Amino acid sequence: VHGASAFVPPEGEATGSGDFQAVTPGALESGAMSYIPGQPVTAVVQRVEIHKLRQGENLILGFSIGGGIDQDPAQNPFSEDKTDKGIYVTRVTEGGPAEMAGLQVGDKIMQVNGWDMTMVTHDQARKRLTKRNEEVVRLLVTRHSLQKAVQQSMLSQPCH
Repeated sequence: VHGASAFVPPEGEATGSGDFQAVTPGALESGAMSYIPGQPVTAVVQRVEIHKLRQGENLILGFSIGGGIDQDPAQNPFSEDKTDKGIYVTRVTEGGPAEMAGLQVGDKIMQVNGWDMTMVTHDQARKRLTKRNEEVVRLLVTRHSLQKAVQQSMLSQPCH
């Protein structure tokens, strides 16, 4: 990403699974939001921490993903312009670890345990999420409803 940057606080600065903050223009290339060239870009991201559930030999996250740079973005129901090749949450198991952590269908996964997920294949994303030696998965997601709420609050701010 040339000339774009994002601010994401270090891991230690998050206070829980509900933290979110604005990220500017680094999300630009990832398709997190539509934008007008030459104008500032802001995407709203939220941290979600999922503690995997042990079932026998398996560690369960309780959600499914879709998307990836090797997939057809026209098939992505969460892409507004049908060009987004990001990784999206397509299903969340009721009562599972992901639902308990606050993950929602339609969330776009930007990072997994600090790893950039904006330009990965579907299989790379799946492998990153299901690493056997990681019992906790820390996600950075962007959520359309959060973006709309921030945009509304920015529009309602008085001009000085």
